[in-house]
Formats: sequence, C-alpha cells, structure tokens
Amino acid sequence: MSRTASPSTEKIYGLVRVCKIWKMARSTVYWRKTHTPSLARRGPRPWRSDSEILTAIRAFIVESEFFGEGYRKVHAALRFNGLRTSPRRVLRLMRENNLLAPSRVGRAHGPKTHDGHIKTERINDMWGTDMTTTLTIDDGTASIFFAIDHCSLEVVGLHAAKRATRFEALEPIRQGLIDHFGALSEKAAEGLAIRHDHGSQFISSTYQKELRFLGIKSSPSFVREPQGNGIAERFVRTLKENLLWIRRFATVEELRLALLKFKDAYNHKWMVGRHGYKTPAQVRAAQSFALPKAA
Repeated sequence: MSRTASPSTEKIYGLVRVCKIWKMARSTVYWRKTHTPSLARRGPRPWRSDSEILTAIRAFIVESEFFGEGYRKVHAALRFNGLRTSPRRVLRLMRENNLLAPSRVGRAHGPKTHDGHIKTERINDMWGTDMTTTLTIDDGTASIFFAIDHCSLEVVGLHAAKRATRFEALEPIRQGLIDHFGALSEKAAEGLAIRHDHGSQFISSTYQKELRFLGIKSSPSFVREPQGNGIAERFVRTLKENLLWIRRFATVEELRLALLKFKDAYNHKWMVGRHGYKTPAQVRAAQSFALPKAA
C-alpha cells in the first residue's frame, strides 16, 4: 500500500502516511517483513503422505458395506489394517476431499423428562424394540419390527410382515430369546427388560401378557420422549441409510430375507465406538466368555 500512487497527485503514499492512517508502528511493519511465519505444518514430516492416507480412506469407503461412515470409524479401520495416523488428520483429509457424510444441523432442545442414560453395562439386561415401515413393489407397505441389545447394540431379532399386529411385534423378541436364552418357556428370560414406546402393538394386553409369561420386565419410555428409546430409534436410521433407502423389494418375503442378511452383516461388521470399535458380536463374545469367571 505504501508504494501505491495517489490517483490525483500521482505521488506514492509512503510508509509514514500509511502507518499513521492505519495506526501502526513502522517497527511492526519492518519486523513482520523479516519474521513472516511459515504456513507449512510444524514438526517432523509424517512418515506417510496425505495422498497415501487418502487412498486408504477411499478404499475403505468403497469396500464398506455401510453408508455414512464417520471419520472415527474410518480412523479405527485404518489402525486395524496397520496404518497409523491421527483422527484429526483423517478428519481433515475427509473434509478437504468431500468424503464426510452429510449431516443435518439440529436445534437446541430444552430440558427433557428423560435426562438419564439408557446404555447398559451388561448384555441381556435391556433390549430396545421398535418398528418402521417401507414400501414393496407387489405387496405395498411392509412393517419391520426389531429388537436390539442396549449394551452391545447387537440386533437380536429382525422381522418383516405385511400387517403390523401385536403378534408380529413379538417375533423379534422370540428370535432373541431362542438364540440367547435357549427357550420360550415360562420365566425363561428373568432379569431382561424390554424398552418400547407407546405404540398400540407394544402396550396391548397380548404383548404385555407374553412378556410377563417369559419373565421379562416391560420398560415403556416416556410419552413424547423418543430419547427414552434412543437405542432403537438410532438403529432405525442405520437400517434406512444402509438398506431400506438404497434397495427396492418386490415382496415382503424378499424384504424379510434381506433383513436377515443385513442382521448378520451388522452384528459381525458394524463397529461400535463406545466399545473400542468392536463389533456387536465381539462384545457379546467377550462378555459371554467372562461370565463363567465372574461366577
């Protein structure tokens, strides 16, 4: 600016005049000329280049069976494959190359009735259940019921049916009991609680009577507080993003078979951040192995 000429007098402004107008000491100008900070990254040069890390990130995203994987899971997968780098570097590379999954900006909520936590420390302490719907080409609307463990986030039951009845709503619970409790007999699942909302299927007398017969405690969430059933609500989003929104199904039976295949892939490949990026199946296996020792 000091070397710029005035349009009217055609004389340069000069450093003294510019510094006076900007209220800046000339010594500061001279110091900055000789002490310009470097824009390069501080510290030693990393062993692996950004292009190498970016290639590995793109490979993981392409090979993953899921959509919308966050940078934390990408970083964990790279670490499991022997490629060491920092989470912040993975985040920076994914942001610079538009690889982050789009997310909606939320809004601030006031105090809620349910301010506690619903995660459990042990498997089979509480299962969450809910339902969602999707369209099929030949059979129209199909109802999807599921049950998920609040500790391991393992899907213990997943079922699709044409009608959303109380009997269909019990099917995921029965699947889970057969797999993890071994029977559907009286009091077979004592100690287990089922978290559900106030849907007509879940609060029906038939559904509640079945839970009592099996020894299961009914744990309804608060009215108009979906956070109370947040584990199940979050799985609905995962199911939609990775299956229901990207595939079309001709019949309910085709949908049911696809759900069972997704259940197996989810339980054995979906990484859970709060468990050190272990899969739900790994969490259950670790806790099941530790049960005899604890006894």
